[in-house]
Amino acid sequence: MADYRNLMNILENCRLCPRECGINRIAGAKGVCGMGPEISAARAALHFWEEPCISGTNGSGAVFFSGCSLHCSFCQNEPVSSGRAGRIISAERLSEIFFELKSQGAHNINLVTPTHFIPQITAALHMAKENGLDLPVICNCSGYENVEALRIWDGLIDIYLPDLKFYSSAISKMLCAAPDYFEKASAALTEMFRQTGEPQFDKDGLMQKGMIVRHLMLPGHLFDTRRLLSYLCDTYGNKIYISLMNQYTPPASADTKPDAPDHPLRENHYEAMVRYLQELGQVNAFIQGSGTDSESFIPPFDLTGI
Repeated sequence: MADYRNLMNILENCRLCPRECGINRIAGAKGVCGMGPEISAARAALHFWEEPCISGTNGSGAVFFSGCSLHCSFCQNEPVSSGRAGRIISAERLSEIFFELKSQGAHNINLVTPTHFIPQITAALHMAKENGLDLPVICNCSGYENVEALRIWDGLIDIYLPDLKFYSSAISKMLCAAPDYFEKASAALTEMFRQTGEPQFDKDGLMQKGMIVRHLMLPGHLFDTRRLLSYLCDTYGNKIYISLMNQYTPPASADTKPDAPDHPLRENHYEAMVRYLQELGQVNAFIQGSGTDSESFIPPFDLTGI
């Protein structure tokens, strides 16, 4: 546990995310992520709505952590990202949750928005692995990450599942007050790929190592999507998977979030970007069908499994 205590010291001057608040979370101060020194999680359950090579037939063992350092105006998981949903748990309890998910048949452990808890989750992962946890571990995150913080997880994370949300600094400034989003996220993806390498699958087609980069298309920002897809294909090609998503759901409180698009994505815009991916020669890609812009795809953050 000495290593765990040393990592916890990071929270005394927290710079885990690119916001680099520098606040003392150990003393109870809360920065942009809204979290103090303890883990808070809102749900731990089998999740069937990830990419097929992640969810498989049994489901992904998803743990949804409270808090977020990005705070997109169009967030679909606002109750948990804001910190309103969640319960404080220990690293020991989190380690137990991993085994409970495994006993339910989970194909993997899926850490959702976890990186503001890197020190605490690191301790839980070490405990679990020392006790025989042998499932692939996924870091499912916004892409807005600190490279130095990600290096703590080198060797602990098998699969990175980051977003790459914006190319334009003007758009990221408008929608999440992070004009440096692409700069930080592209550097983070470089580090993630260094850690995982090219995709590896088991005999059932389930991913064991690798990176899937998600991009949620935003209504009205078609050309930003085009620039992001060009970047990903030019930089990584088919050494990664790209998941192009059409499931944008307008926020219910659109009147208080005037910058967020207030309508779903146009189907022909999505189809145009699917064709563009094909023109770029991207074979390793996931696309979505119709009907995904529905709140039915958002799980209840009701403390299940916590």
